[in-house]
Amino acid sequence: MLLASFGLLLGLGGSALAAGGDGTPSGGGGDNPRADELRRERAWVRAGDLKFGAEPYEAVSSAAADAAGEASCEISAADATNLVLSPTWPEVSGSGDSPSPMTLSRYDDQTSLADPEQRGKGLFFNPGIGIWQLDSAGLGADETAATAIDSVGAAQKMAPYIVGKYCTARDGGATAAQARAAAWKDWHACDQGACESIYERLEADGVVKDSTVTRYGGAEMRTCTYEGAEYDCLYVDPSSAQGEDAWTSPDYGPAPVPDPFYVFTYRKSGKDYEVRYWLKADSGAETDVSASRELGVNARTKLSWEAESGLCDTTTGSGNC
Repeated sequence: MLLASFGLLLGLGGSALAAGGDGTPSGGGGDNPRADELRRERAWVRAGDLKFGAEPYEAVSSAAADAAGEASCEISAADATNLVLSPTWPEVSGSGDSPSPMTLSRYDDQTSLADPEQRGKGLFFNPGIGIWQLDSAGLGADETAATAIDSVGAAQKMAPYIVGKYCTARDGGATAAQARAAAWKDWHACDQGACESIYERLEADGVVKDSTVTRYGGAEMRTCTYEGAEYDCLYVDPSSAQGEDAWTSPDYGPAPVPDPFYVFTYRKSGKDYEVRYWLKADSGAETDVSASRELGVNARTKLSWEAESGLCDTTTGSGNC
């Protein structure tokens, strides 16, 4: 499991009344047919320096070196690092600026991802998260927004996955270029060669490390209490995004920019849920609101929404404290 500390239940208390699968459901909308097309259209990265957050880069290079050392085929730590980095700019930063670990997908605008009670325009559950846009429909099925944003944990997942796919192709007789394409198959931004272009640029010119982009890309680790128990939670405020923040502009994509929210992992009846929680002070709604997704389930298929009042951010004293 990635970063078990996220959502770690530190105390015992009464069972939660709202989080989990018992709220008002939304879902069944399926994928946005335009989403993959938009990714391909925006995949090509402008010429110039490729920047990457210094702290995220160290996480990627460390994880890639470990993956290269355990790989079934011959690949250097440097090549593994470039292989793992290559999808990130085409996916989230066409400018070449540092991909933000906080990046929230903006292409899926289905009503199935929005609060069915319409309590606020920014109550929206973005399904793709982070530098690699880990999506609940695929590689992010078992991740929360917290673990996908965390560049250290995400790198520890993606490096062995990408290097492993590369080596499977190489071991099967593919050329290095063919194997790279196979390794990037999960990212539609790579479909037409944009990731190969980035790989070649990295091989030739390297990357500029950006000290202003940190591990969580501007999101903040907090401690929260909810229904009598204490959780590690991540506070995600798009206005605080570090690095490439074009996605925070209202006209960037069809989906709304979500209001700031907390995210933590909640266990109920033997199942783990990702809970995103909006304080009414952040959303402007008349009440706090939560949206819950059972881990492993595509957010487009089923979410549970509920009016809330039970979260306290003990780090800042915000919420119901």
